[in-house]
Amino acid sequence: MILNALPKSLVPKAFATALLATTLALPALAAEPIRLGFLTVKSGALAAGGKQMEDGLRLFLKERNNMIAGRKVELVVADTAGQPAITKTKTQELVEKDRVNVIIGPLAAFEALAIDDYIRKAEVPIISPSAAAEDLTQRKPNPWFVRAVGTSAQPSHAMGEYAARELKYKRVAIIADDFAFGHEIVAGFQRTFEENGGKVVQKLWSPLNVADYGTYIGQIKPNVDAVYAAFAGGNGIKFLKQYNEYGLKAKIPVIASMTAVDEGILKSMGDEALGVVSTGWYSATLPNAANKKFVAAMNRDYQQDPGYYSMGAYGAALMLEQALKDVQGKIENKAAFMAALRKVQLADGPRGKVSLDALGNPIMDIAVRKVERVGGKLVNSVVKTYPQVTQFWNYKQLDFLASPVYARDYPQAKNLE
Repeated sequence: MILNALPKSLVPKAFATALLATTLALPALAAEPIRLGFLTVKSGALAAGGKQMEDGLRLFLKERNNMIAGRKVELVVADTAGQPAITKTKTQELVEKDRVNVIIGPLAAFEALAIDDYIRKAEVPIISPSAAAEDLTQRKPNPWFVRAVGTSAQPSHAMGEYAARELKYKRVAIIADDFAFGHEIVAGFQRTFEENGGKVVQKLWSPLNVADYGTYIGQIKPNVDAVYAAFAGGNGIKFLKQYNEYGLKAKIPVIASMTAVDEGILKSMGDEALGVVSTGWYSATLPNAANKKFVAAMNRDYQQDPGYYSMGAYGAALMLEQALKDVQGKIENKAAFMAALRKVQLADGPRGKVSLDALGNPIMDIAVRKVERVGGKLVNSVVKTYPQVTQFWNYKQLDFLASPVYARDYPQAKNLE
């Protein structure tokens, strides 16, 4: 400080007294709890995923006795109900009323898009444990946003290539949730599937809160090699059950998005899920030591295997922990904390190696998974791994970003019949 260079006689006694008091207060300030906001969903079609996110986050905090980087962590939970308007209100409450230092959440892509402008304005660090909206880490990156999970299409790029090259499928029908997450998953699959010689000949879009899939299943073309299903929440349970009841399971195989056969809902499925092939950035069957410990803890505390949502929240907390350690727990320096968060590298978490690209999105292994029954329960066995996949797949980043964001009608489906 400049004052240190001044003669003591020129430093007012009152100032010196105040300076001493401030210095003595610093340890108390450093001991203030970190207030962690958590945006989740406790009702509606996405509630199952919301509960699993909360389970993963609470397990993480329990393992550390609610301490990270030498500071106590206070968790403030907000229920968004899966509604964009409510999500925005709850986010504002977390920041302006509860004075949180950082947010983990929200669950859905449309929720993350709804609060994007506010997060930029409020300059509050946010780690996404689930919301996979492409443009948040692509054409419109938010400097206060990083993602613990992949973009919507990051796993489905791999699925499209695998379905065409290794499963040898030529004609595929698609059925998916009719919202941003479903649109982007399907777009990524369609792009790589058709670039590798396949054809998407049918697209069926069902509302997120659909009660019955019979109408849609009845429309599936009988001459396709497979059906690609992209669902979130508990919709995969309903679809696969009815798909089997309509007698199609034995006729047309199902390939799927990660969330359609997520571990969080596999426990509610039966033989109708056997054989479904999906791609994702996690499987509870990964054999590394950190994952075995994580799975055992989730089984012990919540009687279920972890999946997309619980691993997403747990992974977000791992990123938070690493960044806090890198800044010695000083989360109040938001700029320094965000810089550390964007440089996080996790070498040995449950997913294995995870790092962030320059836009705040993870680079990580993508597993091809097949539903099998092992030890009396359904699991996603890993049959192939695509190592260290980026959000841009094998495309050049500048070329990828020069194209429109994936959407319901982009890329254009040119082979529909």
